[in-house]
Amino acid sequence: MSIRSVNPANGELLGTFDPLDAAAIQAKVQLAERVADLWASFPIEQRAEFMHRVGRVLEEDASEWARQISLEMGKPITPAIAEVRKCAFACHHMADHAAEYLREQEVATEATRSYVRYDPLGVLLAIMPWNFPFWQFFRFAAPALMAGNVALLKHASNVPGCALAIEECFRRAEFPTGVVQTLLIGADQVAEIIANPIVRAVALTGSTPAGAQVAALAGREIKKVVLELGGSDPFIVMPSADLAQAIRVGVQARTVNTGQSCIAAKRFIIHESVANEFEQGFIQRMAELEIGDPLDPETQIGPLATPAILQELDEQVQASISQGARLRLGGHRLDRPGNYYAPTVLTDVPRNSAAYREETFGPVAALFRVGSVAEALALANDTSFGLGASVWTNDPAEQEQFIAGLQAGCVFVNEMVASDPRLPFGGVKLSGIGRELGKDGIHEFVNTKMVWIN
Repeated sequence: MSIRSVNPANGELLGTFDPLDAAAIQAKVQLAERVADLWASFPIEQRAEFMHRVGRVLEEDASEWARQISLEMGKPITPAIAEVRKCAFACHHMADHAAEYLREQEVATEATRSYVRYDPLGVLLAIMPWNFPFWQFFRFAAPALMAGNVALLKHASNVPGCALAIEECFRRAEFPTGVVQTLLIGADQVAEIIANPIVRAVALTGSTPAGAQVAALAGREIKKVVLELGGSDPFIVMPSADLAQAIRVGVQARTVNTGQSCIAAKRFIIHESVANEFEQGFIQRMAELEIGDPLDPETQIGPLATPAILQELDEQVQASISQGARLRLGGHRLDRPGNYYAPTVLTDVPRNSAAYREETFGPVAALFRVGSVAEALALANDTSFGLGASVWTNDPAEQEQFIAGLQAGCVFVNEMVASDPRLPFGGVKLSGIGRELGKDGIHEFVNTKMVWIN
């Protein structure tokens, strides 16, 4: 079956691609194996030169890459350009700091010299999602390549054009052929690649079920995995917060990428003393969002990536309403071509409902009321996910309670959750294993080698 690229804004077929057969896959894996030794042999300063070069390719051609993103998965063009520029920032940051992150660590022992060094693993498989089709890969690749590894990219099947464009970025930056290769394959071909002894480790960003399947396959082969999976991030607002700012950022945090983000705020937990004012302002701002063509710079809400995602989101909303949630805004598909869903707000959401228990991947916000820090923490942690959390309070004691008590890999105080190349990113519980970015991220795909010399 061919791999199809379809514009989610209008259903137009952008292109079809034949998946690689077993022989073509093996040829690419073997090329990666051959180039891995060459790439690892380069001094880190030379790898940094290449990484800066691909960062400049991203910056100089940002509009070209962003247009591909918008056409293929529906991201509005303004944040698509921002996504590409963030990839460039990650490349430049890792190029500048990888030597520091990977510096040998001396340890005082009885030996004449004992130390820890960090060597590359070799060929890595990156299984990446469609929602941030450039950023998710470069978030993995910038540290992994700077550590001396090479990458095989199996991208989501609905963004083959983005997958090929990523490979083109490295070609324009004149990387050695094979350091980054795109594999246009179906999900049913992934297992054989993970089982290939040339492939040393796997990184996946995607759904929790997909992560569980990949982890099981890698576990059978005793291979390292890093998983960044789903999220149902809380956005907590306490009485001391700057309420106008919390409302403005809250709408942005819920609707980033049309709500199709693992770290988008999904559950808004509001102290009852400010809940009426927050709800009123939040609903008003959600209703004012500009919905339209992703290629229009003024568009804030684009289409959902696929008809299946649109269908699932609507089913979650309708089920939640039937289970007792109160619909305050939206709650329906938009009557226009493409996979558009109205910005939606639910209140009085029961704990057994879909909007409470499941990750909603679209512009749907669930609002809750609480009476204390303890109640807010209990509600925030009452989820199988643990990716990010945003807390809005200017009370220092409350800030410390939330920072210590939230079961999440990332906690932001008076700011929305976001990944940053300078800091480790990842989750706990069903949100994943391991970290990306920062010093911790570059250490995920290395051999931490202890050396003892007498």
